[in-house]
Amino acid sequence: MRRKPAQAARGVLQAGALALPVALGRAGIKANKREGDGATPRGTFRLKRLWWRADRHPRPATLLPVRRITPGDGWCENPGDRHYNRPVKLPPGSTADRLARQDPLYDFIIEIDHNTRPRVAGRGSAVFIHVARPGLAPTAGCVALTMPALRRLLARLSPRTKIMVE
Repeated sequence: MRRKPAQAARGVLQAGALALPVALGRAGIKANKREGDGATPRGTFRLKRLWWRADRHPRPATLLPVRRITPGDGWCENPGDRHYNRPVKLPPGSTADRLARQDPLYDFIIEIDHNTRPRVAGRGSAVFIHVARPGLAPTAGCVALTMPALRRLLARLSPRTKIMVE
């Protein structure tokens, strides 16, 4: 995947002959990702699993491991927490990143292995591939595609697939 020239928050994801427009972090792509900087991390990442909203969509066709998103699923973004950059179960009223959102942005989430081995506090968390906002508006650091593009991509992915962000 590469960013578009003169558009830091836009890119193109190439999957074989398939070229899909993507939204990137509002700060573009950075090699030295930090928590909250709005950048999409540069690097090569493994795809760990697909999270999906079974209450809104049928199970998608993919070879990735699949997990349903439940109302209590969240992601820890607090660098001081021992669960930093990991999925967590949320108690009611929690401020952690909720995966079961009201909008469709997290209806499909591809979890990537950014900052996982080793996890380093403050180096960025919850960097996903997910559904884009209207008009491919910039993300907080993720890679986002339109729903139809993401569905097309899912059918081509497996645990052996890697994403290269350049």
